[in-house]
Amino acid sequence: MAATATLPSYAMGQASFPEMYERWLVGPLFRPWAEVTFDEVKLAPGHRVLDIACGTGIVARVARERLGAAGYVAGIDINPDMLAVARGLAPDIDWRAGNASALPLGDGEQFDVVVCQQGLQFFPDKQAAAAEMRRALAQGGRLAVATWRSDEEIPFFRELRRVAERHLGPVADQRYGYGEADPLEALLRDAGFSEVRSKKLSRTIRFEESEPFLRLNTMALVGMSAAGKTMDDQERKRVIEAIVNDSAAVARSYSDGPGLAFELSTNLATAKARVFDRDLDPRSLV
Repeated sequence: MAATATLPSYAMGQASFPEMYERWLVGPLFRPWAEVTFDEVKLAPGHRVLDIACGTGIVARVARERLGAAGYVAGIDINPDMLAVARGLAPDIDWRAGNASALPLGDGEQFDVVVCQQGLQFFPDKQAAAAEMRRALAQGGRLAVATWRSDEEIPFFRELRRVAERHLGPVADQRYGYGEADPLEALLRDAGFSEVRSKKLSRTIRFEESEPFLRLNTMALVGMSAAGKTMDDQERKRVIEAIVNDSAAVARSYSDGPGLAFELSTNLATAKARVFDRDLDPRSLV
């Protein structure tokens, strides 16, 4: 088992967004899918694992739990504040700051398993990022990429978006940017992966408290909206409070005691590294 530090139980008003993300979202929302992903790719002792767009590091931490000392785990993210939380929780994992379109890899460095959980949707250059995943993957290794299904298939998130849009106007929610599996599979094939397959996975997600989830989801929606990008801090806080208050009625329809329960679906695409001539850089295919 990896050595870990404990993240303090911050009140929402006293914590940074990465701390709130880790405290309130990671366990119920992201850990279950990390577990499913590693069930799919079947880690083995000695595997080298890379978590791309690692955030506060839940995928990397689950890999470390499963491998223990018999493996090597690295996580890469562009956000230094997310990485600071990740380092505090699991200092024995190799955390690196870097861009998914130009991964900070050593000369010839490759991994047996490469995972990108709910990050691809946000990359400005998705083709370059896919090519970098290919560069990072050793021959015979496995790639796993998870992207949420469209919120049109997820009633709870669709209803929350519509509440927010009453205050913000249309919101292009990037989280669902690869809601369909076919474009995701095509991206991976074009990047040089073989045996590309995808599954639609669904499960019930439960939160012990509704308000922290509603607040963090609202912050995300405001941040992705055109209106939110023009607001000063005072206006943004006012609008967030208004949307959170209006969202409470939606949450009551999904109540689970004091918390929430709702169905959530994701695509999980897996692939292997196609064998290239050893002198061919997969980035040249982009």
